[in-house]
Amino acid sequence: MYRAVTHDIQVTVTPSYLPDRSSAEDARFFWAYKIEIVNLGAVTVQLKTRHWRITDALGKMQEVRGPGVVGEQPVLKPGERFEYTSGVPSRRQPA
Repeated sequence: MYRAVTHDIQVTVTPSYLPDRSSAEDARFFWAYKIEIVNLGAVTVQLKTRHWRITDALGKMQEVRGPGVVGEQPVLKPGERFEYTSGVPSRRQPA
């Protein structure tokens, strides 16, 4: 689990490996990640865009940018939270 707080917004990421969507023989691995966003502040906020940097075990980074998350731009009042799950494929480079 990874957690960060910026400007009273807490983001927690919990990754999980999905063996049924992966294939070691094809060097293809799939990871899901659960995101929880919590408004710890005193004002209402809205998530308008996202920018994720996802780094695999070999140090290869993928960037994900776009409007909102999972088709939404959630509004969070003080104390409210929003959760979603997404995923990312990863390919291991041959040795």
